[in-house]
Amino acid sequence: MSFVGRLASTSWAVLYVIRRETVDLDGTVVTEEVKVKVTYSQDWPAYNAAQCAEGDLFPAMLKDLCGTLSRPYKGRGRPAMPLSDMALLCISKVYEGLSARRFDSDVREAMADGFTDVDPHFNTVLRYLRNPELTPELRKLVRLSALPLAGVETTFATDSTGFSTCKYASWFDHKWGKVQRKQAFVKLHAITGTLTNVVTDAIVNESGADSPQFIPLLNGTAEGFAISEVSADKAYSSKANLQAAEDMGASAFVAFKTNVSAATVAKAEGSAWAKMYHYFAYQRDDFLAHYHRRSNVETTFSMIKRKFGESLKSKSYDGQANEVLCKVICHNLVCLISAIYEIGLEAPQFGGQVPTMKLVG
Repeated sequence: MSFVGRLASTSWAVLYVIRRETVDLDGTVVTEEVKVKVTYSQDWPAYNAAQCAEGDLFPAMLKDLCGTLSRPYKGRGRPAMPLSDMALLCISKVYEGLSARRFDSDVREAMADGFTDVDPHFNTVLRYLRNPELTPELRKLVRLSALPLAGVETTFATDSTGFSTCKYASWFDHKWGKVQRKQAFVKLHAITGTLTNVVTDAIVNESGADSPQFIPLLNGTAEGFAISEVSADKAYSSKANLQAAEDMGASAFVAFKTNVSAATVAKAEGSAWAKMYHYFAYQRDDFLAHYHRRSNVETTFSMIKRKFGESLKSKSYDGQANEVLCKVICHNLVCLISAIYEIGLEAPQFGGQVPTMKLVG
């Protein structure tokens, strides 16, 4: 269990069951079970310090992070708002969970405190939040905000999760003879470090399949991290995905589908997929020990949703996608603040595009 993941609860426990089978002289098989409960204690001083300091450290770290964005003015008419300032305001709005009107006083306060150079109308903040041109910039910030932990994270896990929207899809169901209604979701595909739960890359779409996102997420992470292994569930099980991981020197512990046959394995003999399947078949306990690190990505999604909400306020798809990425950026900065107090991470500097990281003590 990762140290940041433990911040979300007072205690975590894992129940191990030790089973031993013996055969009596008369041939009777006797099974004995011993249950061992393993608990992970909370580092309360570090947790309390991180929580108390978050309000002071978060704005400064966010300003430094967004300061890496710049988009020079081109064209006629009134110059656009500074992209760094608007990104900061959009992320801050999501962090505080306020409506645009209620957040307007915070916009004025941000300018008064020197965090921004502009005081835009609340509709301007919403217009930037739903701008599709902001999406790739926010994805860059997701990657950049994770880089200070590049010296810590070497094992990763990937999965997807949904965020509910305010939209509903309706259709007439001929089988039941009535109109059915279903809430729409936006899907986040993310890859996270298994130690700190930091998100190293993220992709947002409406309902895309999981498997095609594996290689882009892996490549995005490899730009700043040395990947030794990655784990994922069977939705990502494909020969191309496992081969991509092997080509970059990583081991992919991906669950195998139940319809795998001997003929399928023989046909793929020599591939990364076949080699990992043999590992799964003959050293299953060791394989599962690596594979179950995948549960850390579920912890990451839980952390994001419980702290920053599992529903989205934006009505347009572009606004919803940007809102999800803003949540991920907020989560990453919170992970960095936790790492400052948990493992002695020195406050990162993003101003030079490539953040510096130092462990103290």
